[in-house]
Amino acid sequence: MVAPMVDNSELPFRMLCRRYGADAAYTPMLHSRIFSENEKYRSMEFTTCKEDRPLFVQFCANDPDILLQAAKMVEPYCDYVDINFGCPQRIARRGNYGAFLMDNLPLVKSLVQNLSANLHVPVSCKIRIFPRLEDTLAYAKMLEEAGASLVAVHGRTRDEKDGKKFRANWDAIKAVKDVLRIPVLANGDVRHLEDVKNCLEYTGADGVLSAETLLENPALFAGFRTKEWKEDGDENGDSGLDQADLVIEYLKLCEQYPVPWRMIRSHVHKMLGDWFRVHPEVREELNKQSKLTFEWLHDMVMRLKQLGGRIPLYRKENALQTTTNELAASNA
Repeated sequence: MVAPMVDNSELPFRMLCRRYGADAAYTPMLHSRIFSENEKYRSMEFTTCKEDRPLFVQFCANDPDILLQAAKMVEPYCDYVDINFGCPQRIARRGNYGAFLMDNLPLVKSLVQNLSANLHVPVSCKIRIFPRLEDTLAYAKMLEEAGASLVAVHGRTRDEKDGKKFRANWDAIKAVKDVLRIPVLANGDVRHLEDVKNCLEYTGADGVLSAETLLENPALFAGFRTKEWKEDGDENGDSGLDQADLVIEYLKLCEQYPVPWRMIRSHVHKMLGDWFRVHPEVREELNKQSKLTFEWLHDMVMRLKQLGGRIPLYRKENALQTTTNELAASNA
């Protein structure tokens, strides 16, 4: 599943990930107060289509009534309304939302209860763990009792912001799964499809989320790996797909489903990061563009390809033909 990512899990990117095996997706975190008050914000930050299902629409909030007002606006277009209790960033501290509501559990409970009692779609919650397992389990059980129908657990604490420095605690996720009756999703340290399988087996979770790795490799759930995670058993050399191909697909989806240019620029940088390290002059050209166009971006990708040094994605050879057939069908 595509995890919620600010400015990064927007409709075109969700649709690209779905094309490559993602079964469900979250929107970026939406600010409930601004969403309920500002029509321009709503129209720019929340877009969807009939193929964009199952869909979790995520809000940050600290006022139950404002959250309900925002949730009512998206209720007809989603399968879950999700409350963000996991954002650990400074902006969440200043705004008193996300993981900083872990210091005010009565408010957390009231946010969940109010949505659960007044929506026709189920309510989900995305959380981080406490340093003490007992606190995490009590937290998860409180969410279930308040009316949450699903909990996604990021296996890191609020202070463990750096995913490369701190390993996700799959034991804590497993413990949460063991004590809850509702579905539990696991989040943390999913870099390739083998991680997905290992995480599901280890934690017993009902699903797995990926965030940062998907930004570099939206084909993760179809079994493709970047060079960083290539294994000896992976296909020799070239899977026939690379990140430049994915950027072209993404740009075409952006033309079909318009989103703010800041999101497009961010995705291009992430997906082509390895290529830009080989050809930094092309990255500098991109950075100099104060106003982007699709024509310019398509030309930039073609220039990268012509410069050489192609960086393929890798996949185990015995699964390659299956994926090729599936992708041909999805692109038909």
